[in-house]
Amino acid sequence: MKNIASWNEGDWIAAIAAIALFAVLIIGGVIATRKNDEFAGHPRGLFVLFYAEMWERFSYYGMRALLVLYLTQFWLFSDGKANLMYGGYNSLVYVTPVLGGYLADRYLGQRKAVVFGGVVLALGHLCMAYEGMQGVTDPLVKQADPAINVFWLALALIVVGSGFLKANISVIAGQLYRMTDPRRDAAYTIFYMGVNTGAALGTILVGYLGQTLGWSWGFGLAGIGMVLGLIIFMVGKPALRGQGEPPKALPTNREWGLYAVGVASIAVIWLLVQYQAAIQNLLIVSGVLLLLYTLYEAFKLPKEPRERIFAILFLIALNPVFWGLYEQAGGSLNLYTDKYVDRGGVPTSLFQSINPIYIILLGPIFAGLWQWLGRRGIEPSAPAKFGWALVQVGLSFLVFVWGAHSVGLAAMTPVIFVFLIYLLQTTGELCLSPVGLSAMTRLSPAHLGSFIMGAWFYMTAVGQFVAGKIGEATGGENGEMNKELTLAIYSKIGWVTIGIAVLVLVLSPLVKRWMHVESLSDGDVGDDLSGQAQAGLEAQEAGVHPATRPV
Repeated sequence: MKNIASWNEGDWIAAIAAIALFAVLIIGGVIATRKNDEFAGHPRGLFVLFYAEMWERFSYYGMRALLVLYLTQFWLFSDGKANLMYGGYNSLVYVTPVLGGYLADRYLGQRKAVVFGGVVLALGHLCMAYEGMQGVTDPLVKQADPAINVFWLALALIVVGSGFLKANISVIAGQLYRMTDPRRDAAYTIFYMGVNTGAALGTILVGYLGQTLGWSWGFGLAGIGMVLGLIIFMVGKPALRGQGEPPKALPTNREWGLYAVGVASIAVIWLLVQYQAAIQNLLIVSGVLLLLYTLYEAFKLPKEPRERIFAILFLIALNPVFWGLYEQAGGSLNLYTDKYVDRGGVPTSLFQSINPIYIILLGPIFAGLWQWLGRRGIEPSAPAKFGWALVQVGLSFLVFVWGAHSVGLAAMTPVIFVFLIYLLQTTGELCLSPVGLSAMTRLSPAHLGSFIMGAWFYMTAVGQFVAGKIGEATGGENGEMNKELTLAIYSKIGWVTIGIAVLVLVLSPLVKRWMHVESLSDGDVGDDLSGQAQAGLEAQEAGVHPATRPV
């Protein structure tokens, strides 16, 4: 234990995060001991979900902050390969909730799916704490250690567990309220605070332990966090008021058959996480099929609904561009921060907490901004907001490159530019993610609602893989990150993205006409499409529940 007099900035940040976590737990204890069905004007079940999801995000984002560093510093993968593995893993995390949400909606119900997903996730995080051989410096010897199969298993468990849990826990939050209940938006705001609180505190504490005491300490804490979240969810079942149960009676043999499907999928993912080329091919093939099916359905529709599908396709196609840049945060930008930024003694992984903290601070401001502009009739259209989102994410890299060059390549990049790149990316995210999710639910025909939402998350998954490919390029020919090359790539993707943004802004009036907003009616939209209720609640999805209002 360090003497407090010798603490550096990282030690103080971790201590403050630990105190904040303790305070949050005390509040949770107060809520748990109350006998009333409601707390602060909301069902107690909302706070059960708040704490369960907080711990799940604590574990997931804590592990995510360490992953690319763990791949390069412990398993000794090259920087380029580690980035590609990171992108492939994240793409699977965003694809599997489509299947998990479908199985829950049709058969299991959300509560059983969350419990199963939580158990699988906890096992995955705890498996991450197993390290194998220590002190090996030869990458070939290290990666030949049989313990690496436990690592692949851990990733597969986390991917499958996320698929069952991520798609369902926030759906239960919506089920606690009637569709006309005026508390719904406030409820999602409370829930999103839990999501981002967990993401921020998990990133700091898991990252701090992993980089100061040892990887197993960090991953072990992530596993404990997931177990706590699962316990809270199971103990709090009565507060859920019977919500999230199977849509119809589920025979025991069928229920266990569905769990067997989940277990079998772990084996499939165990193979995929090791072969990124296979993930890329699957994304390409399924993407072509998805596009063809969408166009097939579109051309069966009358003119206005058909053009709305075209508008949806336009917006969805921008997802890989935005997320491909944005997700450098946990990949190449994480490695750049570790190697080339003047961090002042702060562990690299702790900088991953900047985004969820910005979201907590700025999310409500942006939600209010859109409403304020809307009342004055000057709110930008959805495609225009997408264009401005791309401007900001592209500009974030250009500002970062300028900052790095301003002190010379031989000097460490000032840390202020890390804060600036995350600030511009977060404000861009707030212009794209909740806006896009809201547009998907309003513009899609009722019979294609869940399919369109699945397509949105699918293209987000493609963006994750694109991020991995960009990160791989920063490794150059020998796989090791080079500062000059990385900044050159950042500059190129920044300018290209701004060019795309200008084109999007030019085309936005046409796309807005395709939306035919003026002819939309309340019967055309819904706020609880399958898989939609969790939209915008993640630390990387802006954290604002999309209200049902004009685009």
